[in-house]
Amino acid sequence: MVLEKLGDSLKSTLSKITKSLFVDEKLINELVKDIQRALLQSDTNVQLVLELSKSIKERAKDNPPPGITKREQLVKIVYEELTNFLGKEAKDITISKKPTQIMLVGLFGSGKTTTAGKLAKFYKKRGSKVAIMQTDTWRPAAYEQLEQLAKTVGVDFLGIKKSKDPVAIYHSFEKQLKEYDVVIVDTAGRDALSDELIKELNELNNAVHADERLLVISADIGQAAQKQAQAFHDTCKVTGVIVTKLEGTAKGGGALSACSVTQSPIVFIGVGEKIDDLEAFHPQRFVGRLLGMGDIESLLEKAREVITEKDAEKMQEKFLKGDFNLVDLYDQMKSLKKMGSFRKLVEMIPGMGSLQLPKEMLDVQEGKLESWKFAMDSMTKEELENPDLLGAERIDRISAGSGVRVAEVREMIKQHRQSKKMMKMFKGEKDMGKLMKQMKGKMPKM
Repeated sequence: MVLEKLGDSLKSTLSKITKSLFVDEKLINELVKDIQRALLQSDTNVQLVLELSKSIKERAKDNPPPGITKREQLVKIVYEELTNFLGKEAKDITISKKPTQIMLVGLFGSGKTTTAGKLAKFYKKRGSKVAIMQTDTWRPAAYEQLEQLAKTVGVDFLGIKKSKDPVAIYHSFEKQLKEYDVVIVDTAGRDALSDELIKELNELNNAVHADERLLVISADIGQAAQKQAQAFHDTCKVTGVIVTKLEGTAKGGGALSACSVTQSPIVFIGVGEKIDDLEAFHPQRFVGRLLGMGDIESLLEKAREVITEKDAEKMQEKFLKGDFNLVDLYDQMKSLKKMGSFRKLVEMIPGMGSLQLPKEMLDVQEGKLESWKFAMDSMTKEELENPDLLGAERIDRISAGSGVRVAEVREMIKQHRQSKKMMKMFKGEKDMGKLMKQMKGKMPKM
């Protein structure tokens, strides 16, 4: 999980509020100290932490509005102040002109080139025609790496292998850029922001006139992100930040909060090594996940990426008719896997993030699909379509034929029954909007 330790600490802090009989000054001071400790451990700037603490204490003095308890008000204050702390509002990049040009800048080793590939995949999945342009003429193999990434993602690659002039490379392709909705320009980096890099970036910036200039910054630099963001902003007027490597560092809190105070909003965050592990950054959703409140909007967005509306309607129809078989279960689980790891999905389900499910249990979920497929290959068509037929003898036969343990076959059948039972709860509820309201209504109150 992104910033796992910070998230666990904040969830633990909130549980103190929910378990307390009274909200008094002692509890508020204890709460603020816990938040301070959690943020400082994630390498957040001390001054920023003190300002946040002051805000929470001041707001906690107010009487709650009618219909809200003091405890609920305190949870709301913590949520809102943390959201403001990380930038308050999301910055969305609108693809309104053709081409919309996005120039990536940053120091060497920040993950710029990999991010160019992730960004290309992000926009391709949303229906845009995308090209990646290589203008890094310094780093060995930069051309080959970006070309390979473009091929993997399935977008066009623009570059001149032996050229040493980034501006000349850009001008060589300028006329054909109108063919694309999005053009991502990957620039060179250095070990430090040198005069030579500043000169090159200025020249390229003047040639490209990019609609967005995004600074790619590694989360492991912590508080130094603020100084770096400011330096690049002064050089080429950065319009936003992409924070990479957020999944593997305790310093991520420093990078996130530092960027928010430089007037360079965070637009995307890198949450893993895979090409799909890039998320649009929404402070409200991000804080919701950290606090264990879930992120239903991001979950629905991920679902729309892997399941077409037609398929969703077809599946819903099957659920409502009670015609949900093992093949449907397998397809459902396969779609879930495409959406990301089960661990990340659990964080997004309201109420589930705060349960702190064992990692071992979530890891087991990750490995189930392959075993299930082997077991289903050993079943008859009749058994696949009607799992109720599967008694002890048939299960033993399937286990022997597939090499899958009896316990795993039984677990698959149990999972099918549970899914079918859950959907019966919503039987007759044809409007998905109402269905989501039902789900939200079942969310535990903080």
